[in-house]
Amino acid sequence: QVQLVEAGGGGVQTGGSLRLSCAASGLTFSSYGMGWFRQAPGKEREFVAAINWSGSIPYYADSVKGRFTISRDNAKNMVYLQMNSLKPEDTAVYYCAARRGGSITYGYTEPRKYDYWGQGTQVTVSS
Repeated sequence: QVQLVEAGGGGVQTGGSLRLSCAASGLTFSSYGMGWFRQAPGKEREFVAAINWSGSIPYYADSVKGRFTISRDNAKNMVYLQMNSLKPEDTAVYYCAARRGGSITYGYTEPRKYDYWGQGTQVTVSS
């Protein structure tokens, strides 16, 4: 079965950096677009970043643009989220998601468009 396993979360101070990773198995990884979402307590799940099947086209939420970088390694079935200049408002559980079709031009911000999800990893940014 398909599994997405996130890692790399933790606690960091404002201005710090973290690198999240997501290991995918049970799917033809290069046929899937990949996304990162986050959910803070009491809030809805929100889009953070996404990337197409080849890694050539990234998408970002305005709130993280210029600070976060999404990338993927199809040879390793991995997707990454490099998070720099972290702020307390970045505190959330971060989820990796996979979407069939590779090209994610439309609807990449919508959680319902993704087919598989990881279990999440906690990121806590303290001031």
